[in-house]
Amino acid sequence: MSGPKQVSGPGQGSGPDRVMVVHCPEVCAAAPDDRHAAHAFERVVAAVTDLCPLVEVTAPGICAFAARGPSRYFGGETIVARKIVTAARDIGVACRVGVAEGLRAAQIAAMSAGQDPEITVVPAGGTREFLAGLDVSVLDGADLAQLLRRLGVRTLGDLAALPATDVASRFGAIGEAAHRLACGADDRPLAASPPAEDLSVAAEFDPPQTLAEPLVFAGKALAEELFQALNRKGLTCARVMVQARWADGKESSRLWRHDGLLTSVQLADRVRWQLDGWQAGTSGAAGTAGAADDEYGGGVTLLRLAPDQVVRAGGLQLALWGEAVITDRVARAAMRLQAMLGHEAVLRPLPSGGRNADEQVTQTPLWDKEESRFPVGQPWPGRIPGPAPAVVYQGRPRAATVTGGDGRIVTVSGRCAVSAPPVTLTVDGEPPRAITGWTGPWPLTERWWDDEASSRRARFQLVTDDGRAWLASVRDGNWQIEAGYW
Repeated sequence: MSGPKQVSGPGQGSGPDRVMVVHCPEVCAAAPDDRHAAHAFERVVAAVTDLCPLVEVTAPGICAFAARGPSRYFGGETIVARKIVTAARDIGVACRVGVAEGLRAAQIAAMSAGQDPEITVVPAGGTREFLAGLDVSVLDGADLAQLLRRLGVRTLGDLAALPATDVASRFGAIGEAAHRLACGADDRPLAASPPAEDLSVAAEFDPPQTLAEPLVFAGKALAEELFQALNRKGLTCARVMVQARWADGKESSRLWRHDGLLTSVQLADRVRWQLDGWQAGTSGAAGTAGAADDEYGGGVTLLRLAPDQVVRAGGLQLALWGEAVITDRVARAAMRLQAMLGHEAVLRPLPSGGRNADEQVTQTPLWDKEESRFPVGQPWPGRIPGPAPAVVYQGRPRAATVTGGDGRIVTVSGRCAVSAPPVTLTVDGEPPRAITGWTGPWPLTERWWDDEASSRRARFQLVTDDGRAWLASVRDGNWQIEAGYW
């Protein structure tokens, strides 16, 4: 087997900023509620902890630790990485290991394809050279990468060559962080340190709590309480320990970290992942040991969150034209609504593909990492052009009638010939309206191979004298309103 990927530079070293990242692609791609994936990753983290006791879980499927101590003890970074890969393979999990200066650079190394399909070790001092040839798509934020490409900045080397002050003034904090990464600088919080006083929060359960949802809501409440206490002291959290204790005395403790700063919502997600991972391990390989899938067998008696590293809160600069992310204030309100009304009661729209107006938005529960029903990037021939309608009668189109100048219903032939120009629109429950403009027809035939599910219709855009625009369709001589542009 060929050796791990190397980049020209000084010999392999173990400087104070060397970070080793373990990336499990299959676990990262698993659903948030996949307990088997959570348990598999829990076993991987346990195996890594045998080599280095202080392991940070940055996300489900990704963990990291300082490489200096283990590499000195075992005789080199490559030896440590090979031990981790072998241990994960014995568990049945495929993983990649990356080593570089800085957490983000090590993550990129762990996800990059080199000569060795499992290990990428960037020599000490060679991180900037390693990153220079990578495409800007590795940066956090697709919008930033697209904008950089339009400006002719296609690689991290191109970005590093720009003056830092110009990048910061043009792209703000996200651009400044990207420039630091391109220059090979460590992106860990510089002032991260253990809190000077006990800021932990805990909830005890008597009798022990076995159901999943009450524990998750308790985790959300604890996360909010923790961050409110930190805010009062002008602090925010970079790394936190989640501790859970079961009625039989067993305990699960894990350090969680985030690229940047954790929020209460992100911390609550990590609480559930840790509980699911532990429970899947104690319930057997099949995930059942007399308990339902939504129960934690034996019951949890204690749930505790303790900030392990805190930094001074530097404030948040809001975008000029609004935020693209959910603020903590909105997140807290949404969590309260979910606690009162149920998980499915708070939804968010996701852009989707499809040819019909009611297919182009997927409503998914807030915080769930679901994909759209139909891929957005597909061409979708037959899709109505122009801006999307604001009002969509999803699943319940309104009955309508479109007539010509002679009062007869307008029809469309198999060759898409209109029997007469549309003159009047009558929508169910409203008086007739004169049509002042129209375009179409756009024919659409779906599932022609299925006699029962096949559909063939022609669609029009109509403008009436009251200023409203309508998306109408006709099928077998019957008209209906699918959506409106108001």
